[in-house]
Amino acid sequence: MPRIVLFQPEIPPNTGNVARTCAATGSELHLIEPLGFEISDRQLRRAGLDYWPWVRLHRHASLAAFLLARQQQGGRLLALSSRASRSYTGYAFALDDWLLFGRESDGLTPEALAAAEERLTIPMPCSVSSGRGGVRSLNLSVSVGVVLFEALRQLEYSSL
Repeated sequence: MPRIVLFQPEIPPNTGNVARTCAATGSELHLIEPLGFEISDRQLRRAGLDYWPWVRLHRHASLAAFLLARQQQGGRLLALSSRASRSYTGYAFALDDWLLFGRESDGLTPEALAAAEERLTIPMPCSVSSGRGGVRSLNLSVSVGVVLFEALRQLEYSSL
């Protein structure tokens, strides 16, 4: 099952919504610290509703600590970034992939991007980079849902 990794998330409701998606799909959720909130934050808990007992949550003290844990478990690290040029729709996902998403304010650091085997993007026809709009990126929880469910579709929901 692809694993979801949030790099230094800042907004509690986004992380709560991602946690709910992870509970619904059985995906592990990995949080790379520092977080922009306390894990006991009321908004975080509210967004995740009563699904937290079904979330396989892992916290990592730093990017380096996460990278060590990933190396020990194997699998490809795929960075999702508005600065990438390859679309997630044309990528062949695997069950042991790690889907890495960046901070809401500024995405992934150069160090986090460099650690990934692949850099993928969600194409948006009305984005800043297309020159036809002012949208920089999608909401974090929407992005996670879009990419995770494409990966699961490709894998024919074999792990659900």
